[in-house]
Amino acid sequence: MNGIALSVSRSIARVTGAALGPYQTAVIRIGFSATWLLFLLRELPHRSELYGPESPWSHDLAEQLIADNGAFTALMWSDSAAWFEIVYALAVLSSVLLLLGWRTRTMSVLFMVGVLSLQNRSVFMGDGGDNVLHLMSIYLVLTRCGRVWSLDARRARRGDEARARGERVRDRVGPLLWSVFGFVLLTVTLAGGMDGDWLVPSLLWAVWVALGIGWVVGRAAEGSQPRILLDVVTNIVHNGALFVIMAEACLIYATAGWYKIQGSRWQDGTAVYYPLHLDYFSPWPALSDALAGNGTMVMLITYGTVAVQVAFPFTLFNRRVKNVLLAAMMTEHAVIAVTLGLPFFSLAMIAADAVFLPTSFLRRLGNWAARARARLPAGFPGGGGSRGGAARVSTVPGPRAGSGTEGPGEGAEGDKRSGEGTEGPEGPEGSEQTHVGFKA
Repeated sequence: MNGIALSVSRSIARVTGAALGPYQTAVIRIGFSATWLLFLLRELPHRSELYGPESPWSHDLAEQLIADNGAFTALMWSDSAAWFEIVYALAVLSSVLLLLGWRTRTMSVLFMVGVLSLQNRSVFMGDGGDNVLHLMSIYLVLTRCGRVWSLDARRARRGDEARARGERVRDRVGPLLWSVFGFVLLTVTLAGGMDGDWLVPSLLWAVWVALGIGWVVGRAAEGSQPRILLDVVTNIVHNGALFVIMAEACLIYATAGWYKIQGSRWQDGTAVYYPLHLDYFSPWPALSDALAGNGTMVMLITYGTVAVQVAFPFTLFNRRVKNVLLAAMMTEHAVIAVTLGLPFFSLAMIAADAVFLPTSFLRRLGNWAARARARLPAGFPGGGGSRGGAARVSTVPGPRAGSGTEGPGEGAEGDKRSGEGTEGPEGPEGSEQTHVGFKA
């Protein structure tokens, strides 16, 4: 009994004491923002027909549907072409800034608003990956996804170095963004733009209030009771959202696999054959014909797809098997992107799969990227010789330490005030964090 109680207490301490999976959340932040950004850029010439005034799904039809289901979209606030262009431009801009990790908390909110506004405006546009992106954009708001591989992490690190030299560090951009965010939110609420479903408006207001509280509490001395309490709450929210993301990915694969088992074409091993002969899903007809002409390959892919999707949720506690199936699923989605012409669906699913990648692999990947950047020629942005010195190979630092709550400064101010540097390569407890809640 004492052993069980000790195990439970350790689990509670881990969930409340640290934001788990900093590298995994950074990867899904980069993955989903890049997916949405590439989609918006590809559809830039057709944006008005898809989501704007020229769409077959007119503003009046969208308004009637939204009045019935209460979905959130900023495009319903006005039917003018100028407003549509502003929303589309903000969606592109927020994707770029979230990808770079600049003011990640605020940008994750704007990213969610952009995704929901465009997708809910024209609900019939998409290929399945939009559903994943729709959900993940909401979950990302609740995570601390800018602790590594972001401009926020670099700003916090430079702030720590400046304070170590005795300099005073002030953040003016964060409070300004918070003030603008609050003004716009209040104006839209009073104008009736939040009269639909309560979920998104409540989330927007909750994030705005939390950012303000985080900034105020972040000024308190480290170790004070308010800061400790806020750290615990923030860690619980982050870890809970991360668990939901993982559960969502498992649910997608489990339901897809079990539904496939019930289909006769999947049972006889021929299901993959038929989409390869649809013109809409054949961007490379010669490649599709070559695959469809090999009966053994069709059978192996059909049965292999079902086996991997059904088995994956049950392999999460076995590191080796899980990693093998994870590689197989990512490869499968890459093949789908090429053979069936569904690149954004595949990118969205690969980004969701990335939450299960081992931390050790992600750190090696980051270090490879750092070494590659150091080898860039002098004068090239980010190159090793860009500052006049010899190329310097650096390793990716661990996640930032300090306050677990981002104020208007998006984490930089609170973390800077802690007086601590970044965590070393061994994680917060001196041993490498191998995975998000599971051994990897």
